[in-house]
Amino acid sequence: MSNKDNKIKIIASNRRAKHDYHILDTYEAGLVLKGTEVKSLRDGKASLSDSYASIEKGEVFVHNLHISPYEKGNRYNTDPKRDKKLLLNKREIRKLIGAVTKKGFTLIPLKMYFKNSYAKLELAVAKGKKFFDKRDDIKKRDDERDIDRYMKKYKS
Repeated sequence: MSNKDNKIKIIASNRRAKHDYHILDTYEAGLVLKGTEVKSLRDGKASLSDSYASIEKGEVFVHNLHISPYEKGNRYNTDPKRDKKLLLNKREIRKLIGAVTKKGFTLIPLKMYFKNSYAKLELAVAKGKKFFDKRDDIKKRDDERDIDRYMKKYKS
């Protein structure tokens, strides 16, 4: 497949995830949607803030994923915060079960997008950062920015 065939349109992203968590591994999962949720996603009406995933009875579900009701919808509009099932291979689910059973690890969605007209969710195995980790990351980012400014100033 060429790059033209793999068209990706990002719907929503969880910008706080990299600030609040150490991202260890990522997975691409399909979403099971109902009613007019796809039309609402095509309009970009989704929010990943405060959403997380869990494994229940061998299936993966995402919770608190907000998909706004479709404005021109009808009785087929669904609850915006209902739990949505994620489509993964059994092998991937077993890996996730092994990762989540370790202390301090969780599943968080990073971004939602359309890939070849299918709604996909990028799911990450993550570990929460402590306050001093966040401070170190901010300091490192500021130092890199200062170095780039210095190099740009004295390069020419």
